[in-house]
Amino acid sequence: MARTREFDVDQAIDRAMDLFWRRGYAETSLQDLLKELSIGSGSFYAAFGSKEELYIRSLDRYISLQGSDLEENLDSATEIRAAVRKVLTSLIEADLADPTRGCLVVNTSTQCGEQPSATDRVNAAVRQVESSLAGALERAQARGEISTDKDPRQLARFLTTFIQGIRIVGQARAGREFAEDALSVAMRALD
Repeated sequence: MARTREFDVDQAIDRAMDLFWRRGYAETSLQDLLKELSIGSGSFYAAFGSKEELYIRSLDRYISLQGSDLEENLDSATEIRAAVRKVLTSLIEADLADPTRGCLVVNTSTQCGEQPSATDRVNAAVRQVESSLAGALERAQARGEISTDKDPRQLARFLTTFIQGIRIVGQARAGREFAEDALSVAMRALD
């Protein structure tokens, strides 16, 4: 008779995500994961298969959470500039509060470039951000908030690139003044 699972898989993924986010993929050992999740290796392999598979599930969870937050901020916006500023400012504040964490997507792109499944997830996350921003910018353009001579898709790609860059700058501890100056210039792209 098979034993029933004695832990919550979703909670375990969240805890693993936090550990990978703090330490990185390479620096997180199987023993670290077993300790963090308070499970044995048999339970680990039965639930997750491997460290890489758990990492991918953790990354998927992170992307889902971040994507939902972005969609919520953009969909509930009545004015695009305020919404974009709020999104960018929240990222800057998160990095100022804890610069070692940064963004798990950015961390993955720099740490796991040799893993096709990780690269696929990073590309999908970047496209998801681009798509969310493009949709919001198209709606703003239809409301007359953005000039018709602007291309919402190009603006979305610029802002997506800016988001990834500002996350790296945050990890580099460039500071508030640096980030706020960059944010001011990025916001002018919407004018």
